[in-house]
Amino acid sequence: MNDMWLRYTHLDKLYGHLPGLNEALPAIFGLTRTEYDEIIGRFDESARAAAEDLLADEAFAAALDGLPFRAGQTVLAVGDSNTDDLQSWAEILRHLLAPRGVQVVNGGLSAHTTAMVLRRWPGTLTALRPDWVICGLGGNDVTRVGRDAAKTQVSLGESVANLRELRRLAPGTDWVWLTPVPVVEERVAATPAFAYGQSTWRNDDVVALAKEVSTFPEPVVDLTAVFGVPADPELQGPDGVHVTMAGQVAIVKALVQLL
Repeated sequence: MNDMWLRYTHLDKLYGHLPGLNEALPAIFGLTRTEYDEIIGRFDESARAAAEDLLADEAFAAALDGLPFRAGQTVLAVGDSNTDDLQSWAEILRHLLAPRGVQVVNGGLSAHTTAMVLRRWPGTLTALRPDWVICGLGGNDVTRVGRDAAKTQVSLGESVANLRELRRLAPGTDWVWLTPVPVVEERVAATPAFAYGQSTWRNDDVVALAKEVSTFPEPVVDLTAVFGVPADPELQGPDGVHVTMAGQVAIVKALVQLL
């Protein structure tokens, strides 16, 4: 359970400004510093190993050589739990680009909607000053909450407006979009945590937002095409929402191919 919490819950991103928080993090999870570091290190090693496996493919390695990132640049990955995940596409990309002098910052925030990220956005840009932004938000916008929910958590029109505003507030950056990831609805329905919170996802909502994002003028990785609709069971995890390592690798491959 600690592994799962630490994989997706990163209080330092939300409250790192609080005095002593980083020192207190292990205790918050009921762990010693050694135990905490061991779990974090295990996830990091998994992401690094995935990067090494990708580099063993000559075609992928050649494509990586063609990426537009330059040494000294900062790439900010923005998204929800599928980005915040310590084994996510952003973490794999970090290992791929670090030897090239490119810094990848995982700015993913689990359970965050576009509206929640927008509120934090000016401060994030000021602190990090990214050269590139890869934005994969929207998966929580399309969540429906409550029995027989009549609407998504954030309406389609508002999601699009929020995404456009995130882009507008970051002039001078290069930008790439990732559409929301399709789900496996049967797995979502069978997951106790989602039943407890009365949270559901519908692929119709995912596809509707993905279609809007695909009209944006910047490069777009359409993850509905990568994962399929419904999502390929091998790429989506047991809860139907959080992708597997194979899914994360598929995102990296699609991103590198696009760029």
